[in-house]
Amino acid sequence: MTDVLIHADTIRSPELRHEVPVAVPDPFLYFERNGSKLAVVSSFEVDRLREVGIDAQPYEAFGWDELIGKGMPREEVDLELSLRAASEWGVSSAAVPSTFPLELADRLRAAGVTLNVARDLFLERRRVKTEAELEGIRRAQKGADAAMAAARELFRHAEPRNGSVLLDGEPLTSERVKQEILRVFGEHGLAAEEFIVSHGAQSAVGHDMGSGEIKADEPVVIDIWPRDRESMCFADMTRTFVVGTPSDELKEYHRLVYDALQRSLEATRAGVEGRAVFTLVCELFQEAGYPTQLSKKPGEVLDSGFYHGLGHGVGLEVHEQPWLGRAPGELVAGDVVTLEPGLYRHGWGGCRLEDLAVVTEDGCENLTDFPYDLQ
Repeated sequence: MTDVLIHADTIRSPELRHEVPVAVPDPFLYFERNGSKLAVVSSFEVDRLREVGIDAQPYEAFGWDELIGKGMPREEVDLELSLRAASEWGVSSAAVPSTFPLELADRLRAAGVTLNVARDLFLERRRVKTEAELEGIRRAQKGADAAMAAARELFRHAEPRNGSVLLDGEPLTSERVKQEILRVFGEHGLAAEEFIVSHGAQSAVGHDMGSGEIKADEPVVIDIWPRDRESMCFADMTRTFVVGTPSDELKEYHRLVYDALQRSLEATRAGVEGRAVFTLVCELFQEAGYPTQLSKKPGEVLDSGFYHGLGHGVGLEVHEQPWLGRAPGELVAGDVVTLEPGLYRHGWGGCRLEDLAVVTEDGCENLTDFPYDLQ
């Protein structure tokens, strides 16, 4: 069994949060050997880590008072404590994530410790979600459904007038919709640094977060990926709306994208290549005359048609393995993935629909519970 060494906090590091399901805001050293889990942490965290099965030792056990008493800078104290802990634990070689701090790696290697960057090892450890992670994803998705419903209610109460969209006599903006979505996130114990409420031409520009006044009859794409505060796991979903009357072009986009989403849900199961599901969607769009990542020429940059991948894994990161696109990789039971086909015309707008699903041996479980209606 490979020894594992991680130095990070559990707020920003998915590798460490997967192993230590406790919110620890300050970086600390974590070590695994033969099933044992060790950590050296501030006294603030000792009891909390021990409650989840980590043999946590306080800084004082490795000479914290002595080092601070010598007037050593705090950053140097942290490095020395890690070196002393590694020595006491008998760390001679270990696998580390690609995000392992370079300064600490240099110190450990200078002390004779062999460190091997093992990106795939840490990615694979997180593929199949723990029960706590899956519960967090379900909570996040339930809150995302509720937030999308709140946005839809704003649109239902808004009035198209002379090309504008008015709510309570004022122009409805992306910012106003975002405020309502954030309010609902808060009610469900979710957090979000950013998300998309784009409209018109903005909706054809991938990760344009959206801004300004929403106009009548134009597409409005809402793509939200809130994070469950308890588990730190994400959800992800997208819907497209129109306040007013959708154009024939948008209705055709929506028809095709909805068909693509249903086909991809039916095709998603353990043992299937992510690229195969992506190809199925690309072929549908290509038959309808739209370019895709598979039909374009090498080096060509698409800004219209289906110019992105079909989906990705979701968990402690909003974008993680597996990938449902051109890259290789097989789906496994326990993966949580998005399926998000879309069609776009640069300078005009687009349509995207996205559901979140758990991969099973014989199919997938759709975690998203929200209708697909444009209006």
